[in-house]
Amino acid sequence: MRRARKARNFPLPVEAETAEVLTHLNLFDDGRPTNAAILLFAKHPQRFCLPSEVKCAHFHGTEVAKPIPSYQVYKGTAFELIDQAIDFVMSKINVSVGTRELGPQAPVTYEIPRDVVAEAIVNAVAHRDYNSNGSVQVMLFSDRLEVWNPGTLPKALTLADLRRAHSSIPGNPLLAEPLYLTKYIERMGTGTRDMIKKCLAAGLPEPEFSLTDSFVTTIKKPVAQATTAVIDPVIDPVTDPVTDPVTDPVHRVVFALAGGEMAPSAMWENLGLKHRPTFRENYLRPALALELIEPTIPEKPTSRLQKYRLTEKGRAVLEQLKTQRGDP
Repeated sequence: MRRARKARNFPLPVEAETAEVLTHLNLFDDGRPTNAAILLFAKHPQRFCLPSEVKCAHFHGTEVAKPIPSYQVYKGTAFELIDQAIDFVMSKINVSVGTRELGPQAPVTYEIPRDVVAEAIVNAVAHRDYNSNGSVQVMLFSDRLEVWNPGTLPKALTLADLRRAHSSIPGNPLLAEPLYLTKYIERMGTGTRDMIKKCLAAGLPEPEFSLTDSFVTTIKKPVAQATTAVIDPVIDPVTDPVTDPVTDPVHRVVFALAGGEMAPSAMWENLGLKHRPTFRENYLRPALALELIEPTIPEKPTSRLQKYRLTEKGRAVLEQLKTQRGDP
């Protein structure tokens, strides 16, 4: 409600009754919540629609092969599924960290733009066929990202239409409306063209769209990577006689704090994350456990003024990482 009021001037007040809000959104049918209401707002949507979960997998090679290095099955509301799947991809792809010539924070550039990853995943969750027993699958390979959803195009659209101006025809309009109100989608039929423009602007090939037993979006990674400015999630962890092994999300926390103290919300934003529990569980807590960062107000861990900074051990790891990537 707060998001919708801020983003789209949603007319109902935050304190409105649940039934009133669902009725306004056409998510109430004869006094009962619709399927879309369950997918959007239920505490455990998969109790009622198990295939609505999202499966994410990361492969080091170019083919689906076991063992799978990283595999997650996400459950939750449509909003949570989208945020968790995006964060999964963003935590696995390469990221370039620039210098602080233009400001206190070093600019961060991902090999696939976050907006492109988000558009592919949002489209899959919003437009999939919820009558199918299949789930959305997000598969990251060494050379590409593939997002599969059990669905097809509306009869009025072809694959070629996705590359030019076309009308917005949501497969699940009751699901799409709250996603629009919270700015996950725009409802203007511009999503696929925006993906193409942003990929080209980032020096990537155009995304590919195909239909098999699912609708598949394929986003190619860069052909070559600059070796002096890339943190590669696939490389061996940092191992130093004075440090414990450090996982890649922790590398990113260390670089995020290279310019000094930072509030959790600023760190989360700097890292390109959207799902707060993902940041807390996969980034913040491991960095704290490894004693690479510390709170500025340790006696009040939940203070709204809380910030984090690198410890002496964290600064040593930062220097080692900078040396590995060739920083002066």
